[in-house]
Amino acid sequence: MPAPRRYVTDAIVLARFDLGEADRVLTLITPEHGKLKAIAKGVRRPTSRLGGSLEPFAELNIALARGRTFDVVTEVRVGRAWLSLRDRLESAATAWYLAELADRSLEERHAAEPLYALIHRAYELLDAGMAPGRVARWYEMHLADELGQRPEVDRCVECDRMLGPTESYRWVPPLGGVLCARCPGPSAAHTGLGLEALKLLKAYQRLDVEAIAGLRLAEATEREVEAAMREFMRVALEREPRSLAFLDEVRARPSRGAAPAAPSAVAQPPAAPPPSQPPA
Repeated sequence: MPAPRRYVTDAIVLARFDLGEADRVLTLITPEHGKLKAIAKGVRRPTSRLGGSLEPFAELNIALARGRTFDVVTEVRVGRAWLSLRDRLESAATAWYLAELADRSLEERHAAEPLYALIHRAYELLDAGMAPGRVARWYEMHLADELGQRPEVDRCVECDRMLGPTESYRWVPPLGGVLCARCPGPSAAHTGLGLEALKLLKAYQRLDVEAIAGLRLAEATEREVEAAMREFMRVALEREPRSLAFLDEVRARPSRGAAPAAPSAVAQPPAAPPPSQPPA
């Protein structure tokens, strides 16, 4: 039985680019249909009834008609707009980064309900005011898990020996995680990893996100884990996310104001839980 020509789905905009004088092509993530590209015809005209609704950082309910190259947006309703996320520059830039990771991770027209739920939850956390860096690390770790590339942080990736708390080890993303000092590993593509950073990587795997929000951490530890996970995602996706330059630029010049536009190349909980320490 052929698929119906018209269908309705929830969706989040991952990327977009302008086409012609008035149209816009959107990359959407949906729970049932996975990633798909759709065209919103005439959306850039001032008189378009769709223009104000087809925005990033919102959960949309979209009616589409199947087309030969792109499906066509016929109706759209905003289910939930994460407005606070848009008002904080670093949160908005982080949201673009998370969207690019999802875009790079998915093939078109494959069911993506777990990844849809993951980015939906990440946007909720950013909108609620959780530290963007922690949301990003939590998201990266769980995205890697969904892709079947969960980093190994307990055992040596070469000899499978459980790591002791006092021994030295290296972070080797091409091998999938931590390498003990006894195993030579590759001559390059590895970095040192301190004990506190390793504990934090374990926390991102094991703790719920509310507990992660309340961790008391040294800035140096967070930076170390950020570098480790960014490198892991670069290896997993086989490319450097382009939106990272945009995010780093925003972080280098803190400012207030409306959310920035999407980078051209890409297209806090209300009450913090009691502070705690990362698990051993």
